[in-house]
Amino acid sequence: MGQYLPVLVMLILGAGFAGVSLVLSNLVSPKRPSAAKAAPYECGIVPRNEPPERFPVRFYLVAMIFIVFDIEIIFLYPYAVIFRQLGAFGLIEMLVFAIAVFASFVFLIANGALDWGPVQALRRAQPAVSPNRTTASTIRRVGADGRAADAPKEVAA
Repeated sequence: MGQYLPVLVMLILGAGFAGVSLVLSNLVSPKRPSAAKAAPYECGIVPRNEPPERFPVRFYLVAMIFIVFDIEIIFLYPYAVIFRQLGAFGLIEMLVFAIAVFASFVFLIANGALDWGPVQALRRAQPAVSPNRTTASTIRRVGADGRAADAPKEVAA
């Protein structure tokens, strides 16, 4: 336990410094709000009018996909340098990591994160489930009820 004492002290000091900084900046800072301070800052250019529309969430999803794959590539560089020293353990860890990243990518694609333009319009136009589907057409009946009279009987093996 004694070997972790310096780490614990540094964590306490870091959290204390952050807390004291936030409290003091709130107490000491001048509070003179103005329209210029509340306006958005765009590289020194004063906006003349509001933007025509908000950015769609898809822009941010694409940015997050980029960040995920960027992190994966950064994680692969050290492995590529010392893969012989890591052996089978390193290979398994990299496969688990790659599968997790690939699964998240498949999830994003399945939810339409990368559907743009005509593809998005087609997906909206087509219903996900056919309106002709009912419980009568999708549930297989067990027993004689609901079966055709001329259907052959199944024999238990």
